[in-house]
Amino acid sequence: MQPTDFIINLFVSSHPLFMELSPKEKLNFEDTRIAFKYKSNTELNRAYWLFKVISSNFLTKVGPPITNFFLNIGMPVKPLIKATIFKHFCGGETIPECEGTIEKLDSGHVGTILDYSVEGEEEEQVFDFTCEEIIRTLERSAGDERLPISVFKVTGIGRFALLEKLDAKISLTDEEQIEFDQVKARCEKICQKAYDLGMKIMVDAEESWIQDTIDELALDMMRLFNKARVVVYNTYQMYRHDKLADMKADHLIARNSGFLLGVKMVRGAYMEKERERAEEMGYPSPVQRDKDATDQDYNDALRYCIEHNEDIGIVCGTHNEESCRLLADLLDENEINHNDPHIYFSQLLGMSDNLSFNLSNAGYNVAKYVPYGPIKAVMPYLFRRAQENTSISGQTTRELDLIVKEKRRRKI
Repeated sequence: MQPTDFIINLFVSSHPLFMELSPKEKLNFEDTRIAFKYKSNTELNRAYWLFKVISSNFLTKVGPPITNFFLNIGMPVKPLIKATIFKHFCGGETIPECEGTIEKLDSGHVGTILDYSVEGEEEEQVFDFTCEEIIRTLERSAGDERLPISVFKVTGIGRFALLEKLDAKISLTDEEQIEFDQVKARCEKICQKAYDLGMKIMVDAEESWIQDTIDELALDMMRLFNKARVVVYNTYQMYRHDKLADMKADHLIARNSGFLLGVKMVRGAYMEKERERAEEMGYPSPVQRDKDATDQDYNDALRYCIEHNEDIGIVCGTHNEESCRLLADLLDENEINHNDPHIYFSQLLGMSDNLSFNLSNAGYNVAKYVPYGPIKAVMPYLFRRAQENTSISGQTTRELDLIVKEKRRRKI
C-alpha cells in the first residue's frame, strides 16, 4: 500500500462522516431523543401521568368494572377516556381518525398496522360488518408504504362458542356447520382481498381452547395464498410450551405442500386466563413453567426462522429488548439486509417507543399495531393493555424511567 493510500484509508475509516458503526452501537435502546422525538412536551407529560396511574395495581383492577358501569348507565366519561388512555393506545374511532397517528409514526419511519379492535360480539350481522371493516383496512393500506400489514381476529368474524365446540371435537349441528362455513368464507374473503391488493394479513392468536381451529384456518389460507409470496401469517404464542414445535411442524407442512410459511411470533396475551382455566377444569396448563422457558422458546423460534429465511416470513412482535437485539444480530450474522421484506419488528402503539423508533432509525422494518374502533367496543383491549403493563415484570417501570429520562433531557 502506498503511503498516500494509507493516509486516505485512515481518514475515511476514522472520520465521522465515513465511519461505519457496529450494529450494537447503532442500536441504542436507551436513546430517548430518538424514541420520543415525535412526542410533544404535552404528549410526553400525558404519557408520564398515564403510566403513573397504570402502575397502581389497585386502580388497574378496580378501573375496568367502574368504567364499564359508568359507560353502561350513560355517564359522560367517554370524553375523558378518549383524551387519556384511548388517545395513548388507539389511533381513533374510525380509519380516517387514524390518519394523524399514521403520519406521526411515518415521520419516524415506523409503519402502521390498522387493527379494528372490536371483540366479544355474537351476532352474524356484526360479524359481516367486521369482515367488511377489515377489508376496508386492507383497501386503505394498499399502495401506501406507511401501512405494510393488516390483521384480524377470527373471533371478530365468528362466534367464540362455535370455535370452542370445534376445538373440543364436538360434532356440529347442521345449523352450526352452516355458521362455521360462513366463518371460513369470511376468512377466505379477507385473505383473498389481501392477495389481490398485494398486502400482508396476520391472523391473531387467541385462547388455547379455540386456537387449534384458528391454526387450521390459517394454514388453509396459506395453502391458498402463500405460494409465490407471504400473504397470510399465523400467530404463535411462545408462552405456550407446545408452540415452538407447532411452528416447526407447520414449516415442514409448508415445505411439503409447496407454500411459504408466515410466522408472527409473540410471547402471548392470555397467560393468567390460561392458568386459571386449566386449574379450574383440571387439565395440564399449556403455559410454560416460567418466563425463562418462554424467552428461550421465543429466541429459538427467531433463530429457526432466520435459518429458513428463504421460505419463512416473520413478524417479531415483542416488547423485549433482548429478543429485538438478538434478531438484529442474527440478520447481520447471516448477512441479511436490515430491510429484508421477509422480516418485520412490531410493537403496540403507546408502548416501547424506545424499541420501535431506534430500530427504524437503524434501518429495520418496524410497524406498530394501531387499534381503532368505537370507544365502548375497544375498552376490553384498553383494559388488557393496562393490565399487561402491570403484569409484565418491569414494563411500567421501564416506560416511566424512559419518559423521565427524556423529560430531564428536555428540562420539562
